[in-house]
Parts: sequence; C-alpha cells; structure tokens
Amino acid sequence: MKVGEREEAMSEEYSKFIAAIKSKTGIDLSLYKEAQMKRRLISLRNKRGYSDFEDYFKVLTRDQGLMEEFLDRMTINVSEFFRNPARWEVFEKKVVPQLLQTKRSIKVWSAACSTGEEPYTLAILLSKYLPLERVEILATDLDENALIRARTGLYPGRALKEVPDTVLQKHFKLENGLYKIDDSIKRAVHFKKHNLLSDSYAKNFDLIVCRNVLIYFTEDAKRMIYQKIRSSLCVQGFFFVGSTEQIFSPKQYGLYTFDSFFYQRLS
Repeated sequence: MKVGEREEAMSEEYSKFIAAIKSKTGIDLSLYKEAQMKRRLISLRNKRGYSDFEDYFKVLTRDQGLMEEFLDRMTINVSEFFRNPARWEVFEKKVVPQLLQTKRSIKVWSAACSTGEEPYTLAILLSKYLPLERVEILATDLDENALIRARTGLYPGRALKEVPDTVLQKHFKLENGLYKIDDSIKRAVHFKKHNLLSDSYAKNFDLIVCRNVLIYFTEDAKRMIYQKIRSSLCVQGFFFVGSTEQIFSPKQYGLYTFDSFFYQRLS
C-alpha cells in the first residue's frame, strides 16, 4: 500500500472509531482538535497492544476498566488550587466586589472542573465575603472518576503549592500524607457529570468558570460553547477563561472584556 493510501485508510479507520465511540458513549470526538486527540489515543491504544482502532474499540466494549482508562485519557485532568494566582487576584479584587454591589447571594458554575481544585478555590475565596449558605457552586466534568476524586476532598501536596499559608491552615488538615479540605467548603460545592458539547446548560449564573479545556476543542465547538455560556449567564454575569483561551471577538457572543480573561454579559 502506498503512503497516501495508507494515510487515507488510517484516517477512515479513525473516523469509524470516533463514530463508534459517539454511538457507545455519546461523546463526539470530532469536536476536539483531531491532531491532539488522535495522538493521545494512538499512544494509549498502542500501549495496550492494539495496532488498529477497530480491534481497540472491540475490547473497549468488553472491558470496563479499559473504557474508564480511555475516558480518563480523553479528558484533561490537570489542576491545582489557585492555578495562575494573578488571575485569582483579579477575581477577588475586581470581580467579587462588582458582583456584591447588586447580589446578596452568588450562583457559580465551574465547568470542566476536573478533580475539584477550581470549585473549592472559588468556595474558599467567596467564603471571605459571604456566608457559604449564600453561595451556590455547581461543579461539572465529563469524567466520572475525576468527580469521584473531587467529592473526597483529599489532595496531595503538589496540588496546593499556590495555596497561601493562612488558607492552608484554615481550610485544610493533613491526614495520612494527604490534605483534606474543610467540610464547610465541601458542602458549598455540588458535583455533577456534564458534557459541554452535548448536554443542556443551566441558567442564571452570576459567574461561569471554564478554564484550560476550550483549547482542546475545534473552533466550531468553541463558538457553540461561547454562545451557550452567554445564554447561561445572568445580565452582569462574568465568564472566566484560562490564560491561553482569550476570546478575540467577544462582542459576537454578546460578551464584553472586563479584564484579561474575564468577560461580562451586559444585556
């Protein structure tokens, strides 16, 4: 088989694989950047001893452990508390005061929350300005295993390297080599499975945080997500993105730049 024919056959094989995965799980891999996703999945497939996606899919349908491993690899679970501290300083010094001018309670969505560091960071910061009974935080992710870990509230020290000492002493307790987050912070966060690409979005959020996941989606997928997020924000609500995810034309989505990586719905 010639090189061009081989590449075409591999492309067709991958297309059949992602169609089969969508039928099996509801996850549409075509909405992720193909080169990145294909490279990640070929590496995993080869590691498990399969040379083509057809045989790999067959074993995924029979082996729940391999399916869970596949879903873990497909999703991005890299997180830590107070990731990119300068952005959290903007949140605390500029966004929170703006919200509290008109709000007695705050409703937040931490989308693609991974293992929970981000929504717990939000709860810790908001607890400085509001009783947590007046803070509602929804934290969602596609990966059920990540959500299970998030609900335990136990973290290795490397996840807390940006946590100020005063926060560490107040909200964490060291138990058997892991840091356990305070129950009052845990109670402020509700974890739920959610697919940004296919599930419906709840409404009337004062703040939506979706960081360091949009870079993995195609431009069409990102446009769809931006439109849905704008509709999910209440008027004057904020959208907080990752440090590599600047929206270059936010007005086309009905959003306006408030600060670097913070956008606001004004009407």
